[in-house]
Amino acid sequence: MLKQLTQKPLLIALLAATAGFASNASAIEDIKVDPKLKAHIPYVIDARGVVARSATGLCWRTGYWTPAYAASVPEVGCACDKDLLPKDVCEKPAPAAAPAPKAEQPAAPAPAPAPKPAAQKITLSADALFDFDKATLRPEGKSKIDEAVSKLSSIDLEVIIAVGHADRIGKDKYNQTLSEKRAAAVKDYLVGKGVEANRVYTEGKGETQPVTGDSCKKLGKEHRSNKKLVDCLQPDRRVEIEIIGTQK
Repeated sequence: MLKQLTQKPLLIALLAATAGFASNASAIEDIKVDPKLKAHIPYVIDARGVVARSATGLCWRTGYWTPAYAASVPEVGCACDKDLLPKDVCEKPAPAAAPAPKAEQPAAPAPAPAPKPAAQKITLSADALFDFDKATLRPEGKSKIDEAVSKLSSIDLEVIIAVGHADRIGKDKYNQTLSEKRAAAVKDYLVGKGVEANRVYTEGKGETQPVTGDSCKKLGKEHRSNKKLVDCLQPDRRVEIEIIGTQK
């Protein structure tokens, strides 16, 4: 089963105040955090410097959690979300096998190992998902999502990550909210197509990760009335979707 998705930091006080949590958690091995790393870990840390966990042992995630962020601190991410991180992050390579003893008769060749399930990663190019200042999916955006959903039947789905983006026109706070709404619109559409809601993780990056680079500079004033600039920044108004699972 997929581990519990992101929990808001405001749950820290609730966890600390729940008597049942302490008694149940005592049977679960603590995940201690180096004090120097506290500010760089996407999990809730309690007053003891230990990752806060539910009564069933699930780690509480912060609103900044992503698989990549968790993989950047493997000593914690692997303890909490090993199933969602790349295998080479959490598993040490197996030791080399000892040489086989010599035999009078040559040993029969070992059968070829079965191929390991390969991670099926799909990144949706979504440069035409949204109109300027809108969080409503365009028809061509829906078509691209439908194409991605059609591939789900060939994998064992673990999680879908939808990250919303906005162009640079407007205030930072407004664009952050707009990017979150765009990601939420994609999640709603995916759920409407039969994807379990608890398997879709969303976040917004605001205007911080443009893909247009310097191509839209020197096009006049930074304002919504500048149609040439608005058209040039279209690729930045997007939601990137990553589907993570294993090939069947």
